[in-house]
Amino acid sequence: MSKKPIRVYADTSVFGGVFDEEFDKVSRLFFDQVKNGQFHLVLSPLIHDELEKAPVKVKTFFEKIRVTAEIADLMEEMIDLQHAYLEAGIVAPKSETDALHVAIATVAECHLIVSWNFKHIVHYQKIPLYNGINQANGYHSIAIHSPQEVLIDEDKNI
Repeated sequence: MSKKPIRVYADTSVFGGVFDEEFDKVSRLFFDQVKNGQFHLVLSPLIHDELEKAPVKVKTFFEKIRVTAEIADLMEEMIDLQHAYLEAGIVAPKSETDALHVAIATVAECHLIVSWNFKHIVHYQKIPLYNGINQANGYHSIAIHSPQEVLIDEDKNI
Protein backbone atom coordinates (compact mmCIF):
# COMPACT_ATOMS: atom_id res chain seq x y z
CA MET A 1 0.00 0.00 0.00
CA SER A 2 1.57 3.29 -1.09
CA LYS A 3 1.63 6.29 1.17
CA LYS A 4 -0.62 9.20 0.17
CA PRO A 5 1.42 12.34 -0.65
CA ILE A 6 1.21 15.27 1.77
CA ARG A 7 -0.92 18.20 0.56
CA VAL A 8 1.42 21.17 0.59
CA TYR A 9 0.93 24.79 -0.43
CA ALA A 10 4.06 26.52 -1.70
CA ASP A 11 3.90 30.30 -1.71
CA THR A 12 5.54 32.64 -4.22
CA SER A 13 8.83 32.84 -2.31
CA VAL A 14 9.61 29.17 -2.97
CA PHE A 15 9.46 29.73 -6.74
CA GLY A 16 11.75 32.74 -6.46
CA GLY A 17 13.99 30.68 -4.18
CA VAL A 18 14.84 28.37 -7.08
CA PHE A 19 16.90 31.24 -8.55
CA ASP A 20 18.22 32.74 -5.31
CA GLU A 21 21.76 31.71 -4.36
CA GLU A 22 20.81 31.35 -0.69
CA PHE A 23 17.74 29.14 -1.29
CA ASP A 24 18.24 27.52 -4.70
CA LYS A 25 19.51 24.07 -3.68
CA VAL A 26 16.77 23.41 -1.14
CA SER A 27 14.03 24.93 -3.31
CA ARG A 28 15.03 22.71 -6.24
CA LEU A 29 15.12 19.62 -3.99
CA PHE A 30 11.64 20.48 -2.73
CA PHE A 31 10.27 20.71 -6.28
CA ASP A 32 12.09 17.47 -7.19
CA GLN A 33 10.22 15.78 -4.37
CA VAL A 34 6.97 17.26 -5.67
CA LYS A 35 7.74 15.80 -9.11
CA ASN A 36 8.54 12.43 -7.49
CA GLY A 37 5.10 12.36 -5.85
CA GLN A 38 6.18 12.82 -2.25
CA PHE A 39 4.13 16.01 -2.02
CA HIS A 40 0.80 16.91 -3.63
CA LEU A 41 1.37 20.55 -4.56
CA VAL A 42 -1.46 23.04 -4.20
CA LEU A 43 -1.11 26.50 -5.72
CA SER A 44 -3.36 29.52 -6.10
CA PRO A 45 -4.05 32.27 -8.63
CA LEU A 46 -2.46 34.63 -6.09
CA ILE A 47 0.98 33.16 -6.87
CA HIS A 48 0.49 33.73 -10.59
CA ASP A 49 -0.50 37.34 -9.88
CA GLU A 50 2.48 37.94 -7.59
CA LEU A 51 4.86 36.58 -10.23
CA GLU A 52 3.72 39.10 -12.86
CA LYS A 53 6.76 41.27 -12.13
CA ALA A 54 9.17 38.38 -11.57
CA PRO A 55 12.05 37.61 -13.93
CA VAL A 56 11.14 35.49 -16.95
CA LYS A 57 13.09 32.48 -15.64
CA VAL A 58 10.97 32.43 -12.45
CA LYS A 59 7.72 32.69 -14.42
CA THR A 60 8.85 29.95 -16.81
CA PHE A 61 9.72 27.64 -13.92
CA PHE A 62 6.35 28.36 -12.28
CA GLU A 63 4.49 27.52 -15.50
CA LYS A 64 6.29 24.15 -15.72
CA ILE A 65 5.35 23.29 -12.14
CA ARG A 66 1.83 24.69 -12.37
CA VAL A 67 0.68 22.17 -14.98
CA THR A 68 1.17 19.29 -12.53
CA ALA A 69 -0.23 21.07 -9.45
CA GLU A 70 -3.72 21.46 -8.08
CA ILE A 71 -4.93 25.05 -8.39
CA ALA A 72 -7.15 26.13 -5.51
CA ASP A 73 -9.99 28.41 -6.58
CA LEU A 74 -10.20 31.64 -4.62
CA MET A 75 -13.33 31.45 -2.49
CA GLU A 76 -15.17 33.87 -0.25
CA GLU A 77 -14.35 31.82 2.86
CA MET A 78 -10.63 32.31 2.12
CA ILE A 79 -11.13 36.07 2.05
CA ASP A 80 -13.12 35.86 5.30
CA LEU A 81 -10.31 33.91 6.97
CA GLN A 82 -7.74 36.37 5.65
CA HIS A 83 -9.76 39.21 7.23
CA ALA A 84 -9.87 37.30 10.52
CA TYR A 85 -6.06 37.11 10.50
CA LEU A 86 -5.85 40.84 9.76
CA GLU A 87 -8.40 41.73 12.45
CA ALA A 88 -6.39 39.67 14.95
CA GLY A 89 -3.31 41.72 14.06
CA ILE A 90 -1.23 38.72 12.98
CA VAL A 91 0.05 40.80 10.07
CA ALA A 92 -0.46 44.43 9.12
CA PRO A 93 -2.84 45.32 6.27
CA LYS A 94 0.16 45.97 4.00
CA SER A 95 0.95 42.23 4.29
CA GLU A 96 -2.57 41.10 3.45
CA THR A 97 -1.37 38.85 0.61
CA ASP A 98 0.73 36.87 3.10
CA ALA A 99 -2.39 36.34 5.20
CA LEU A 100 -4.26 35.29 2.06
CA HIS A 101 -1.64 32.62 1.27
CA VAL A 102 -2.22 31.10 4.72
CA ALA A 103 -6.00 31.33 4.33
CA ILE A 104 -5.94 29.68 0.90
CA ALA A 105 -3.79 26.81 2.15
CA THR A 106 -6.02 26.33 5.18
CA VAL A 107 -9.34 26.34 3.34
CA ALA A 108 -7.87 24.13 0.59
CA GLU A 109 -7.14 21.58 3.35
CA CYS A 110 -3.39 21.52 2.90
CA HIS A 111 -1.41 19.87 5.67
CA LEU A 112 1.40 22.38 5.43
CA ILE A 113 2.67 25.56 3.88
CA VAL A 114 6.23 25.99 2.69
CA SER A 115 7.63 29.47 2.41
CA TRP A 116 10.85 31.44 2.63
CA ASN A 117 8.88 34.38 4.11
CA PHE A 118 10.28 34.39 7.64
CA LYS A 119 8.77 37.76 8.54
CA HIS A 120 5.06 37.15 7.96
CA ILE A 121 4.49 33.43 7.44
CA VAL A 122 7.25 31.13 8.77
CA HIS A 123 7.57 32.93 12.10
CA TYR A 124 7.47 31.25 15.50
CA GLN A 125 5.18 33.93 16.98
CA LYS A 126 2.74 34.06 14.07
CA ILE A 127 2.20 30.33 13.43
CA PRO A 128 0.25 29.70 16.67
CA LEU A 129 -1.77 32.86 16.01
CA TYR A 130 -2.75 31.69 12.51
CA ASN A 131 -3.72 28.32 13.96
CA GLY A 132 -5.69 29.90 16.81
CA ILE A 133 -7.77 31.84 14.28
CA ASN A 134 -8.13 28.69 12.16
CA GLN A 135 -9.48 26.70 15.08
CA ALA A 136 -11.76 29.53 16.24
CA ASN A 137 -13.27 29.56 12.75
CA GLY A 138 -13.72 25.79 12.46
CA TYR A 139 -10.60 25.01 10.42
CA HIS A 140 -7.74 22.65 11.16
CA SER A 141 -4.30 23.73 12.30
CA ILE A 142 -1.72 23.95 9.55
CA ALA A 143 2.01 23.30 9.76
CA ILE A 144 4.11 26.16 8.43
CA HIS A 145 7.77 25.53 7.58
CA SER A 146 10.61 26.48 5.29
CA PRO A 147 11.29 24.04 2.45
CA GLN A 148 14.46 23.00 4.30
CA GLU A 149 12.39 21.69 7.19
CA VAL A 150 10.07 19.50 5.10
CA LEU A 151 12.44 17.79 2.72
CA ILE A 152 12.19 14.04 2.90
CA ASP A 153 15.73 12.82 3.51
CA GLU A 154 16.71 10.33 0.85
CA ASP A 155 20.27 9.97 2.12
CA LYS A 156 21.12 13.30 0.48
CA ASN A 157 23.30 15.76 2.28
CA ILE A 158 21.24 18.91 2.28
